[in-house]
Amino acid sequence: MDTAILQDQERRDKTSLPATRPECRDRIIQLQTDIAAIRDQIAVADLNRQARGQLMDPAWFARARSALRHKREELARMQEHLRRLPDGPEETKAKLKECIIRIVRDHFTDDQWRTVMDQAIHLLKSNGGA
Repeated sequence: MDTAILQDQERRDKTSLPATRPECRDRIIQLQTDIAAIRDQIAVADLNRQARGQLMDPAWFARARSALRHKREELARMQEHLRRLPDGPEETKAKLKECIIRIVRDHFTDDQWRTVMDQAIHLLKSNGGA
């Protein structure tokens, strides 16, 4: 078996996972960008091959497909890791707001709730939001 493949696998196995949700999201975005770039390179190589009536370099194509597969595997690992990471302050705050709304909503009639929502929207707009 090719030692370069084994070394690459060992490097990927030792790669530390991001500690925070924002770091993980940034890595996911980078991986998605890398995947798109590899796919574009493969497509361009195929178009060039067709235009010239030549064969594509099989070694290059194999490396490109391997790189694509590795990036997709890492993307799947990052997405799973993101699901397991604890919520950060922003996510916790959003969930808290949802819980408060659910609790408070039960104590108001539809008209009262509409009034509360109208006031909240007005306050949001006056503070530079929405």
